[in-house]
Amino acid sequence: MHEESGFPVAVKYVPVRADGGAPDGLRHEAERLARVSSPHVARLYRLVESERGSAIVMEAVNGVPLKTILKRHGPLEATAALTVLKGSLLGLAAAHAVGVVHRDYKPANVVVPEDGCSKLIDFGIASVAGSASRSGTPSYMAPEQWLEGHAGPSADVYAATCVFYECMTGTRPFRADPAVGLRGQHLTAPVPLDDLPDPLRPLVTRGLAKDPIDRHAGALDFVADLEDTAHAAYGDDWEHRGIRTPAVAAAALSMLFPLTAAGLSIPAGAGLAGKEKPGYLGAVCDSVL
Repeated sequence: MHEESGFPVAVKYVPVRADGGAPDGLRHEAERLARVSSPHVARLYRLVESERGSAIVMEAVNGVPLKTILKRHGPLEATAALTVLKGSLLGLAAAHAVGVVHRDYKPANVVVPEDGCSKLIDFGIASVAGSASRSGTPSYMAPEQWLEGHAGPSADVYAATCVFYECMTGTRPFRADPAVGLRGQHLTAPVPLDDLPDPLRPLVTRGLAKDPIDRHAGALDFVADLEDTAHAAYGDDWEHRGIRTPAVAAAALSMLFPLTAAGLSIPAGAGLAGKEKPGYLGAVCDSVL
C-alpha cells in the first residue's frame, strides 16, 4: 500500500542478471514513467534498487485489459470504442508532452477499470521521441518503425488507430502471416474501411496514413479530431453514452481484476489526485455511473 495516497501498489521486479549486471531496462522504464503525469497512465511511486535486483513500485490499476474485453465481449459500438480510445490517448498525450513515445500501444496495454475510463500501462520499451529501435508489437507497428525503427508521437497515433479499428471490427486492420507479409501490408496495403461506420472512416484513414506527415502530429491532435468527429456524428452526449459499455463489460469481468482476485480493496478517495479538468474524460468518469 502506498502510504501517501493509500492506494494499493503493483511491483515490477527484475533480478540482477546472471553475469551480475544491473537490470538497466527497468531503471530506464522508471525514468520515463517518472516524467509522465496523467490520470490515464499508471503512476510511478518509486524505484527500488539493491544488489539482488531492482523493482518499480507503481499504481495498481484494478481493471481488465482491453484485450480481454474484446475477446470476451466482442467488438464495441462506435461511441464505446471512441471513449476507450480517448482515455488512453490522453495518457499518450501526457507522454508526448514530455518527449516520451510509448512504442507498444496495443489492447494488452490499455486497462479498463470498473468506471470504464481507460488507462495506459507498460512503458517498458518507451523511448525518447525520434530514437530508433524496431521494438514493438508487429500488428500495431507504424511503417517507419518497420523501415528504420524511428518512432515519433505519430507512430503511437498509428498504433492507437490500429487498436481503434480492432475495437470497432473485432479484427486488426492488417493481419497477414508470416511477419514478412504483415510488414508489406503495413507499408503498402490500402486502409480497409468497409467494416467501419462512414463518419469514422476519415479519422481512421488519417490515423493509418503510411507517411507520418499525413497523420495526426501526436495524441492531443488525435483527441481533438476524435472529439470533433464524435460530436458531429453522435451528438454532444456521446461520451456519457459511450462509457457505459466498457464500464459494464469491465464490471462483468471484475473477478479478473488483480486487486479483487487478491482480496484487496481500494480505500475510498484513494488515488484521486490529478483528475482531469472538467470537459475531459476524467470529469465523465466522476459523474456518469
